[in-house]
Amino acid sequence: MQFLPQAPTDRHTTLEDLQGIVTGVTMVALSVQFLQAAELITGQIAGLSLVASYPTGLSFGLVFFLLNLPFYVFAILQIGWRFTLRTFLAVALLSALVELMPRAFSLSGVHPGAAAVLAGISAGVGLLVLFRHGATLGGVGILALWLQDRTTLRAGQVQLGFDLVVFTLALFLLPLATVLWSLLGAVILNVIILTNHRRDRYIASS
Repeated sequence: MQFLPQAPTDRHTTLEDLQGIVTGVTMVALSVQFLQAAELITGQIAGLSLVASYPTGLSFGLVFFLLNLPFYVFAILQIGWRFTLRTFLAVALLSALVELMPRAFSLSGVHPGAAAVLAGISAGVGLLVLFRHGATLGGVGILALWLQDRTTLRAGQVQLGFDLVVFTLALFLLPLATVLWSLLGAVILNVIILTNHRRDRYIASS
């Protein structure tokens, strides 16, 4: 018996969306711990925030929160308040969790290869959960979802393309090995999104 995709008529409840946002953000916050333990970076706005935090000593959470602010205007105008508020909540929660997690546990002696793989998987799964509950972590994620809804491009393709630009710029600031290990994590993240975030394979919506 063959099961065909159904129309997206089932919707998440508010409680389901809330637990999805908390779960997704927690997974991404965990990925940041792996990256920081190995002094790696990632793509998108989070990557730019990490790059800025290392030499300046500024808090990742603060830089990440501030860099995302301009993208909210785009989200409000092009996608709507519902999506924007969820994304704002997710970004604020991530900023807080990244600051709080090191007080609960610490990572040390992590090989950069292991950190890249674990960070890529946890962030990819976390973003996938957020996408499926009508939220992102701002920045390029907003543009990626908007383009996927209106063009033939997929969110993973858009994010991976932007990440390649970020890592090219990082070559001028960081050691080659750091950039290459970081790129591995970003590729894993975006392969997870590219493979799993497809509207023809997912029914429930927010």
